[in-house]
Amino acid sequence: MGLNRRTAMKAGLLSAAASALGLNMGSNSARAQGTSAPTTLTVQGEAAVRTNIPVVRDRRASGGRYLSLTTGKRPPREGWYATYAVRAPEAGVYALTAVATAPVEVPHTEAAASYLQLSLNDGPFKEIARSQPYWYESKPAWGDLSVLDLGELELRDGENVLTFRVTEPTVLEAGTAYALALDRFTLKRRKGVGLGEVYVGDGAPSTYRHGEPAILTLELNGHADRAHRVRYTVVDYFGERVAEGYATIGTGETTARVALPQLPPGNYLVEASSGDDDTPGTAGVAGMAGHFACLPQRPAVTGPANRFGVNVWATSLVPPSRLDAFTAAMKDMGAGWLRDGQAWPAAEPTPSAYDTEHHDRVTRTIRRHGLSPLEVVSPAPEWAMTEVSLPLPADLRHAYRYARRLASRHPEAIHLSNEPDVDTTSSTGDAHAAFVKAAALGIADAPRPPLVVLPGIAQAGPFQDLMLENDVVRYADVWAFHGYPDPAEQGEPSFPGAAEEQRELAGRHGADDVPRWMTECGAFFAARPGVDLTPAQQAVQARYLVRSMVEGLAAGNSRQFWFAGPPLHDEGVYFGLLSREFQPLPAYSACAALTSLLGEAHFVGPVSGLPTEAVGFDFDTGRGESVRVLWATKPVRVPVQGATAYDVMGRRVANDGTVTVSSDPVYAVTVDAVRPEVRQAPPRRGPLSPAEHIVLSQRYSARNAAPNKDNGDAEPPLGYRLSRRTRMSLDIYNFTETSQTVTVTAHPTGGWSARANGPTRVEVPPQGRTTLSFTITAGSGVKRRTDHRLEFTATLDGDEVPPSVSLVQLR
Repeated sequence: MGLNRRTAMKAGLLSAAASALGLNMGSNSARAQGTSAPTTLTVQGEAAVRTNIPVVRDRRASGGRYLSLTTGKRPPREGWYATYAVRAPEAGVYALTAVATAPVEVPHTEAAASYLQLSLNDGPFKEIARSQPYWYESKPAWGDLSVLDLGELELRDGENVLTFRVTEPTVLEAGTAYALALDRFTLKRRKGVGLGEVYVGDGAPSTYRHGEPAILTLELNGHADRAHRVRYTVVDYFGERVAEGYATIGTGETTARVALPQLPPGNYLVEASSGDDDTPGTAGVAGMAGHFACLPQRPAVTGPANRFGVNVWATSLVPPSRLDAFTAAMKDMGAGWLRDGQAWPAAEPTPSAYDTEHHDRVTRTIRRHGLSPLEVVSPAPEWAMTEVSLPLPADLRHAYRYARRLASRHPEAIHLSNEPDVDTTSSTGDAHAAFVKAAALGIADAPRPPLVVLPGIAQAGPFQDLMLENDVVRYADVWAFHGYPDPAEQGEPSFPGAAEEQRELAGRHGADDVPRWMTECGAFFAARPGVDLTPAQQAVQARYLVRSMVEGLAAGNSRQFWFAGPPLHDEGVYFGLLSREFQPLPAYSACAALTSLLGEAHFVGPVSGLPTEAVGFDFDTGRGESVRVLWATKPVRVPVQGATAYDVMGRRVANDGTVTVSSDPVYAVTVDAVRPEVRQAPPRRGPLSPAEHIVLSQRYSARNAAPNKDNGDAEPPLGYRLSRRTRMSLDIYNFTETSQTVTVTAHPTGGWSARANGPTRVEVPPQGRTTLSFTITAGSGVKRRTDHRLEFTATLDGDEVPPSVSLVQLR
């Protein structure tokens, strides 16, 4: 799953924007839109009373000009800013929108800006830290600009001062920069005040651990001009009302706080609405809802024993001001690993000139909270690629050096690319294998090298088969793949067969002892713009998270990574464990229960003797307990004698020796008198030999490129498309510190022949590359559009160099 996939969504300019606003675009004062229309104020971006952001001309801008910032220069002490004077005809709450660049990619443009900070009337700056769905669902305006919903502000009667500020860089195509484009912003008067936030604790992510006090906060979007009596109800995951009451927000106040009763672990929905309007001295307010989670009292295990991870993509999905709280929330949920990554083009904008400060803060935050970072290597910078090599560097020495640099930043593991088998390039399994070898050698040569994780494969097939034929497994510590159910399964998705396929594939390649990680698992839930998943979808997501994690571990996976943690709306699908307001959805609480109860989660075996409708999986927690995870296609009673039962949310369930099991998983925990022996993880691979430091890479001209993979939908033949007689090159890389002499041999099949256009015994300088030329010829019996294997082998001092194996076809 990738966040850079763009749909074909293209929209025209925001039609009749100026006439719809009904305002003088050069004025900062309000103008009524009819007698009953709400007050609307529109301010041109270039009309700042003070700014250090350049103003540029563009006839598409509403006033013919706009603010435009794109610079790698660090901001001055006050930041990159623009200050505006806005005269409001009446005090009150105003909705703030802007025609500007969003801080994340949106369907109509991949351009991104820095996150904005806002100060009102000389108050403190606060980041506009909205979640990715808010930005993603923005309507297009013009160019790379969108119509952005920036929240609400409470203005005073008369003059107000608004200052927008940028202090954080963003990731652009070729590096990090401070970026913002602002055409105009609009303030539209709201009728009265309403509830702005409902949360428990200190705000998002709205969680607390069982046994701690829980304080519910009801917060207005402005100061109350009279007392507001608010009614609230708290409903658990199963729809049962567990708390209710009233709270009064006094005149001139914005919040009311209520102590909640002791609640069991679980996920809760708070609904707040108008109070009793007949009560003298009170007024109703608009309704609001929010989620909170009561976490199990016992946290998940930490360190290497933790088997659970979550995908983050912090730069795209987590505003800078939320990163610390978000990471803490993932730790509280029981994740031991966060899968993240930085853009290689941003990290190395020019050869060997590294700029990793922006992403290094993410890695430091992850480590500070006791989590392990899994760093994903992105496609190469444009300067390193050619038309033929896309998305890999044409010179694999760049991959070696960049991977060594990444390893020096102390991730726990490095994932050597994301789903290369289903992108829209012509890259092949053999080319990717050569890249993996070079990058793995760079990692191995770094001090305290992290784990090397093979590319995350989207689906088993020809691309992965070819990559494995190139003997890449010997360079890796971890075998990685992804697994998603059929997107059409919106009801109760089935766990895919990817885990079993990959286990069988690893067996065929003699890699049974290499730990397998499912670095993406999740489900596709159709998302409606502007709202969270429905309650029914939330329940399905929670159930599927537990089942997918359990079935993945039972299939032999060493670790499972959920996609994704933060709020995420992508191409009509919602993936996140948190709501649009960064509050915990039921799947978050289900994960917290799972990680708390399973402990080290050593799979023992399937549970026998169950009714035909039920399935069960037995785990050893590593702390003297056995846990059976049980579910069924329809409600059925299952024996659990001597066990303590817990529901999907981690709440203890009374039982009489049996418990009802349904589509919501149930845990049966038994204390073992004798702890069973637990299999230990295999040791890391040993040092790589000099011969393994030699990398062979086949290279063909653009006219011989393999077919585009078309997001993995292309049918064979998939090999390089050759003429009857084709000249190609074999690059020989030496990633040792001494000169090496290598002897190369070609092994064509299927009626093809290969002739070297020069000596095949060559000397390769240290950290250098030597290129051999070959002519590949198709015999008279070679059929067109049929893949055949072309292998190059080499020896170094009698030792075999890992081969380069490609597929070729006669076009």
